[in-house]
Amino acid sequence: MSLHKKRTAAFTLIELLVVIAIIIILAGLLYPAYQSVQSQAKRTHAKNDLTQIVTAVNAFYTEYGRYPTSLTPDTTATYGPAGANTNDLLFNELRACHLENGVLTDPSCSAAGVLNTRQIVYISPPAVKDPSQPRNGIGIPGTGAPVPVGQFWDPWGTQYNVRIDGDYGNSVVNPYGASANAGPDPLQSGVIAWCWGKGQTQDTDVKAGDDVISWQ
Repeated sequence: MSLHKKRTAAFTLIELLVVIAIIIILAGLLYPAYQSVQSQAKRTHAKNDLTQIVTAVNAFYTEYGRYPTSLTPDTTATYGPAGANTNDLLFNELRACHLENGVLTDPSCSAAGVLNTRQIVYISPPAVKDPSQPRNGIGIPGTGAPVPVGQFWDPWGTQYNVRIDGDYGNSVVNPYGASANAGPDPLQSGVIAWCWGKGQTQDTDVKAGDDVISWQ
C-alpha cells in the first residue's frame, strides 16, 4: 500500500483568478449587446403602444363622427409633456372611464369621460408595476404615485404624447417641424402620437436620436 496520498484535483489561486478575469472580460463584451437588445425591445414596445393609440382615436372617430377631444386647434389638442394637457384626459375617454353610483369604476381613471357616451373601450393598457416609477402602462394609485393617475407612460417613464386634429382641418402640426427628419410640416393626418425615448426630451433629429413616432 502506497504511503503517498493521491493529490486532490483543485483550482489553484492563480487558475481561479484567470477564470474570474475571463468571465469579467466576456461580461464586458456581452453587456453592450445586451443593452442594444433591451433598447430595441423598448422601442418596439413603444411603437406598438403608439400604433394602438392612433388606432383607438381613429376608431372613436369612426364610431362618433368626432375625435375624443373638446380642445382646438391642433396646438391645444395635444396631450402629454409636449402639450398643455396630461394624457389621462384623453385616455379617460378611450378607456371608457365612468361613474357608477357616483364612484369611478376603475381607480386608475382620473375622472369620468364625457364624450364616450356609449362607454366603448377602445384601448386597455396594463397598469404600471410601480406607481412611484411608472413605466409601460397606466398610472395607478399608490405611494408616491404621480398625480393625476390614469396617465399612459412609455417604457422609459415619460407620458406618451398625442396630438389630435381638433379643428378638423385634416392636418396636424408636426411637433418636430420640417427639418428634423420627421416628415413634412404639417402632417396630413387626424392624429399622431410620439414619445421621447431614453433621453426623455424631444430630439432635434429623429433619425439620429431615440424618439419613437407613429407616422414613420
